[in-house]
Amino acid sequence: MTSKNESAPLRRSLLFVPAIRPDRYAKALATGADAVCIDLEDGVGDAFKSEARLNALDLLSTRTATKAEVSIRINDAKSDLGQQDLGMLVESGHRPDAVMLPKVAGVDEIEQVETTLKRLGEPVSLIVQIETLQGLMSVNDIAGASPGISAIFFGAIDLASELGCAVEWESLLYARSQVLLAAAQAGVIAIDSPFLNVQAPEALAEESAKVRRLGYVGKAAIHPLQVPIINEQFSPSPQEIGWAKKIISAYDKNQGGVLLVEGQLIERPVIRSAQRILQAVALLDEKE
Repeated sequence: MTSKNESAPLRRSLLFVPAIRPDRYAKALATGADAVCIDLEDGVGDAFKSEARLNALDLLSTRTATKAEVSIRINDAKSDLGQQDLGMLVESGHRPDAVMLPKVAGVDEIEQVETTLKRLGEPVSLIVQIETLQGLMSVNDIAGASPGISAIFFGAIDLASELGCAVEWESLLYARSQVLLAAAQAGVIAIDSPFLNVQAPEALAEESAKVRRLGYVGKAAIHPLQVPIINEQFSPSPQEIGWAKKIISAYDKNQGGVLLVEGQLIERPVIRSAQRILQAVALLDEKE
């Protein structure tokens, strides 16, 4: 199976911008975030949903070329608010780069949303949030439900609330790993939940490093100050790049097969890891 990771856009950092605060949108695009998500859900109070929807339309209608992916997070597609968000989007004809679906609980939601979004013409990429017990229990089916799914987003805060556990690394490691495994099986990337304490940059860097080692390719941000920290942690280090180049060079000279590099046995899985690093470097070079 060919992984959709190979054609996935750069998503080290995904910065949320509440649609009720359109003044923050241009600033968000200027942060260097790989993706900016216009939020109609958690970032907007119930009394302001209609205003936020109109703001989001204005932002999408006046889009200019940008290196950042621009997505929109609707409300729960199972709710009236979510259906209103989808209706607004397709009636406007304005097409974001991706639509983020919160609180996804089953495959049927994906099918219903895609049926509605077909009215926009070209397919719209979906970012699927797993943040409920029902969604977590069905994550394998959800992740592989459609070729239109480009990323699985782990929602730690809502899930921890349902589980009654602390929003900490140890208590959420099993669930975080389940989401990563489902994404890998489906051949899509996994994006991690935001870190809520914007005044703890060292803790953010530490958690980002752990998440990357687990296999996630990026992490959400709720404040511009978090973006450079996340970008750094999810970018290959000079040491990693040097190692990858050395491995690929030796592999090419050996014309494939098993080989030794500085005493280390190099087989196909190691080659794939090196290729993945150099692929990330190529994407970063394109962004510059």
